[in-house]
Amino acid sequence: MKKLEEYVRSIPDFPEPGIIFRDVTSVLQDADGLHLAIDGIMEKIGDGDDVDVIVGTESRGFVFGMPVAYNLHKPFVMVRKKGKLPCETISREYALEYGTATIEMHKDSIKPGQRVVVIDDLIATGGTIEAAVKMIEELGGKVVKIVFLMELAGLKGRERLKDYDVESVICYEGK
Repeated sequence: MKKLEEYVRSIPDFPEPGIIFRDVTSVLQDADGLHLAIDGIMEKIGDGDDVDVIVGTESRGFVFGMPVAYNLHKPFVMVRKKGKLPCETISREYALEYGTATIEMHKDSIKPGQRVVVIDDLIATGGTIEAAVKMIEELGGKVVKIVFLMELAGLKGRERLKDYDVESVICYEGK
């Protein structure tokens, strides 16, 4: 079997010259690649005994977080784009390269004292996950770990999350 990195398609000069886009769809489209990805995330979390809830951010955090929640027999909480959740929500705005975005989660999704693992496919600047963590903490949850499938270390997103236990399965040094 190939290494997980070999399943990630690298597309040069996308979305602009000088950028290498790391495409996760090539991992998802291969059964072995998907298996390696989920197993790699599971290894970063361990047996899950110190975890109460898995949180995933829209949309690829759902893809990778849901099987982890299933494997650990833990509830799964979705963090979604503004206006997509039907019940009472809390929200956070965060900066994008050009403008801002807002994410939300249900007010009743995290109980005070719950230990939370946050999962997403990629950490770049860290803004989305930082906003998600702030909402989890606002609801009284404790983020015990943040796990990414891939990390673009050159964008220094890990620095925004320096107060948390952050792990990535694959780390690319550039942007």
